[in-house]
Amino acid sequence: MQKKKENTAAAETTVKYHGLNGFLDYMRGQRKYSEHTCKAYRKDISQFYDFLSHQHDSDAGSAVDPGAVTVLDMRLFLGFLLREGLQPKSIARKLAAVKSFYSYLLEIGDINVSVPAQIVTPRFSKHVPGFLNEEQTKSLFDQILALSPPLSGSRKKEPLEEQFTSSRDRAMLEVLYGCGLRISEVVSLEHEQVNLEQGFMRITGKGNKQRVVPLGKHAAEALKNYFEVKRNFFRIKNRGGSGNAYVFVTKKGTGIYPVLVQRVTKKYLSAVTELKYKNPHVLRHSFATHMLNNGADLKSVSEMLGHTNLTTTEIYTHVTFGRVREVYEKAHPRA
Repeated sequence: MQKKKENTAAAETTVKYHGLNGFLDYMRGQRKYSEHTCKAYRKDISQFYDFLSHQHDSDAGSAVDPGAVTVLDMRLFLGFLLREGLQPKSIARKLAAVKSFYSYLLEIGDINVSVPAQIVTPRFSKHVPGFLNEEQTKSLFDQILALSPPLSGSRKKEPLEEQFTSSRDRAMLEVLYGCGLRISEVVSLEHEQVNLEQGFMRITGKGNKQRVVPLGKHAAEALKNYFEVKRNFFRIKNRGGSGNAYVFVTKKGTGIYPVLVQRVTKKYLSAVTELKYKNPHVLRHSFATHMLNNGADLKSVSEMLGHTNLTTTEIYTHVTFGRVREVYEKAHPRA
């Protein structure tokens, strides 16, 4: 019943907002945007046209002419969003969605000029992401997540499922921090993407963009241990999970899911930090911050993170200034 309602709503949107479905098909097919991003675009653009319909007293269900939008309409829309209590960053995101839609309409010839393109995007302060300092990171991996010994001696007395989950969690967090991956990239990581011998992984990021990231010795060691435990676990349990294409799986042999990664990360980070948000992105932020603090160049870090441009990575330079100041004072004769 719920699915039927969603399909009906989508059909109404098609009639009401000419060109929207074609735009979303273009974003999926040509730009390789994820379904999650396309849903967000649909929601933002629909909200824009709902506002216009109300603003111009259009009949419910009647088509809104994209070419009739004025600069005043755009300014009123931004004012409406502010009154709704949205933060500048959220407003900028919605405006970007509308601008992308109008660029598409201009490209296919449905309009002659893109009015939204004339609107300046609101400025918003860049939020410096939370991260672990190097001492906290060392404590996390050397104490809280201390790598267990091989499957011998007292190790055999450890419950089988605990062996599996502890080795998996250790490897998962090593990869999140050691390679700076997004949660979606860890969840979708497959065995064929991992090259333990040569020490690298091939990652498919946002927009299906491919990149190669180095696999450090600690992450590689944790993965080797996990793969051994994983094979034994599913052999003893008589399940087929060890043959699963995904690197990280549940005790049932199915691929892990985002909530599980978030739960595991929060559990272990709680032991070393009082950060408000203890999510997998903290380890990605820590990766970038520590790389820059220790001399890595911005372009290399940007490539490893899978960022499209350097400006996205530049946010990490704010949290590394202390290190720059320290280097300056030690190196400059007149500091």
